[in-house]
Amino acid sequence: MSEPITSLIQHPYVPPAGFDAPQPGVFKASTVFFPDVAAMRARDWKHKEGYTYGLHGTPTTFTLEERIATLEGGLQTVLVPSGLAAIANTALALLKTGDEVLIPDNAYGPNKALAEGELAQYGITHAYYDPMDVADLAARITDRTRLVWLEAAGSVTMEFPDLVAQVRLCRARGVTCALDNTWGAGLAFHPFDLDGAGLAVDVSAHALTKYPSGGGDVLMGSVTTRDEALHMRIKLTHMRLGLGVSGNDAEAVLRALPSIGLRYAAADRTARTLARWAAQQPAFAQVLHPALPGSPGHAHWQQLCGAADAAGEGAAAGLFSVVIHERYSQGQVDAFCNALRLFRLGYSWGGPISLVVPYDLHGMRQRWPAHLARGTVVRFSTGLEAIEDLRSDLAQAMVTALSVA
Repeated sequence: MSEPITSLIQHPYVPPAGFDAPQPGVFKASTVFFPDVAAMRARDWKHKEGYTYGLHGTPTTFTLEERIATLEGGLQTVLVPSGLAAIANTALALLKTGDEVLIPDNAYGPNKALAEGELAQYGITHAYYDPMDVADLAARITDRTRLVWLEAAGSVTMEFPDLVAQVRLCRARGVTCALDNTWGAGLAFHPFDLDGAGLAVDVSAHALTKYPSGGGDVLMGSVTTRDEALHMRIKLTHMRLGLGVSGNDAEAVLRALPSIGLRYAAADRTARTLARWAAQQPAFAQVLHPALPGSPGHAHWQQLCGAADAAGEGAAAGLFSVVIHERYSQGQVDAFCNALRLFRLGYSWGGPISLVVPYDLHGMRQRWPAHLARGTVVRFSTGLEAIEDLRSDLAQAMVTALSVA
């Protein structure tokens, strides 16, 4: 090669093999090279037996897929650009025109929006069921129902359903069930062994944006299964939709995964402490946290998550909600949220900084749940700040905006 630029682009040096370090290497590629045409025709990306194109996997993404599958207790995982993409990938792989999907009324809002928007346009119908009433779910399953979404705990209002009974019902009726497992994160309970005897969900969708990432700076999701045929349906839809994640984002999640247990436990400890304190405050008509006795579905949480940690105290995410008494106006509630200094206003959770979001539940539910007090729901996500600092922040905001001394 006579021209230096060609020598640079076609440089023959290959570093020696055998390098090993705590973190996996980061491989970023669209184009993947083949040694010859026969290899190009023979490689099988679907079973991770080789590499064909960056969108179909690199050593970095394959490694993250395997580790997420281990975290969830599954056998196969695909990575997608967000938690919502995990929900969409699942729905589009398993549903077709004329099918029906059932969604809990307290589900993650964008899951509902997907059903009401794109899925409805494709001729896929949907219905919402009461997540705290297994009989209601049973009554809504029809011969057109092909997918039931489950969520534990429920979004914003934190109800914990009888997940074991729900999965048993889906099994008995021959309906595929998919769990949004972002709250449990593979740590609070085992989605592929709910009863110690192998009772499993079919699909676990996970927003890796939250605890697996842990930094509030990565968008990613995953879809995990244990059934090869089901996994292949999801994977082929994943391929046809052109879903992929970047090598740098995969690296960030791989780097954070070893500490997920420590971070989850720390956020759990903080959330429980603050939730117990909040339960003593007269401005709050109700405190919603699955580990608190009296919170909707506490007994179900205790059954499923009660022995998930070494101390036997159960495990829960760092989330809790309060219902601010209806005597306070929306303006006062907003002022309370604005007065917080450490809890920042922002969506998502699972990162190092504590967050707060007020919600208008009337626009999010079919009807006001009977188990909820009347008022305005405010959700808190605990980060990694000191517990006493966060408690002081809540107290000063209550004095400032709610006139609570």
